[in-house]
Amino acid sequence: MGTVTFDGVGKVFPDGTHAVTDLGLEVADGEFLVLVGPSGCGKTTALRMVAGLETITRGEIRIADKVVNDLEPRRRDIAMVFQNYALYPHMTVAQNIGFGLKMHGFTKSEVERRVNEIAAVLDLGDLLARKPRALSGGQRQRVAMGRAIVRNPAVFLMDEPLSNLDAKLRVQMRAEISRIQRELRTTTIYVTHDQIEAMTMGDRVVVMRKGRLQQVDVPQVLYDHPANLFVASFIGSPSMNLFQGEVAAGGMLQVGTQRLALPRDGVFARELATQAGRLVAVGVRPEWIVPASSGDDRPRLRGTVVMTEALGFEVLVHVEIDAAPVVTSETIEVALDVDAAALADLEAERSKQRTMIVARFPAGSPVRAGETIELGLDLSHAQAFDLESGLALGAG
Repeated sequence: MGTVTFDGVGKVFPDGTHAVTDLGLEVADGEFLVLVGPSGCGKTTALRMVAGLETITRGEIRIADKVVNDLEPRRRDIAMVFQNYALYPHMTVAQNIGFGLKMHGFTKSEVERRVNEIAAVLDLGDLLARKPRALSGGQRQRVAMGRAIVRNPAVFLMDEPLSNLDAKLRVQMRAEISRIQRELRTTTIYVTHDQIEAMTMGDRVVVMRKGRLQQVDVPQVLYDHPANLFVASFIGSPSMNLFQGEVAAGGMLQVGTQRLALPRDGVFARELATQAGRLVAVGVRPEWIVPASSGDDRPRLRGTVVMTEALGFEVLVHVEIDAAPVVTSETIEVALDVDAAALADLEAERSKQRTMIVARFPAGSPVRAGETIELGLDLSHAQAFDLESGLALGAG
């Protein structure tokens, strides 16, 4: 069995840096688990501890119920795929794929048989005689995968294997890796900083921040019900819109100078039922914000269009509304990980007590920068968060 268990695992580097803290996680046999988070969150360190490339400061890691803390990497029955491929430039594709088998004493005929089988799976049959320098980036990545697959390990470990590929090839290779993993049903732990990659590939996704697990669940639950402000800010493209609102009497939500009627039932209504007089962070995904229309009974927010992004199949409309922004350590960290401009925008919103939100409009929507529009909000799909703890209300 290819189960992997992190039991209270921690890693502290000699300089005192806590790279991973009290990580508890069960990876099921045959599961494709993705670790995602910003740079420095501990995801690669966690992977390297499974591989035996980093020592474990505390806790236990078990592979197939066997404690591997002090086991040499070659005795852990794992295979690792690196982001730089790590191919031998002087060897052919066939020699690269079969090298590990040769080192483990397999016969020449058995090595050849396995290499040919894997080459067929990866569509490398016509490239076996080539050297790595004669291959494209995607072909090199498939060779690196072939070298891992051919050993038939209990666990695959993949450390940002697509980060060196261009955008189009990354999409193709995402589908290819997912297909191969489904066919082989080998337990796979995959590290990436790209949340779209994580959401489209993982059976479950682990979101990490500052060495700690924030949430682990199937992708749709992470998207629909983030456990805290960090996950809400990090998952989704565009990410969840966040702004402050005060829960008012009579089932109303005060957002800046505007009052919105809360839904009569549903999760959002239950979350806010006991919060009268309290400021909360309100989270609404862009697809639940639409152009307001006559006869529509959804709560409305007025705002000024700052810019639009026409994507062919839809228009992303960036609207500034009269509402206090949600500026916490979690949202700042996500903005820093995106780029300096995102952090500058967040700070500018805080100084003006206005917030930029993004709505998904149908293609061809006649909206222009500078105009004032009304937005209809489907608050039955909204979520509320505690401003101090950052936790989703009702999460515990």
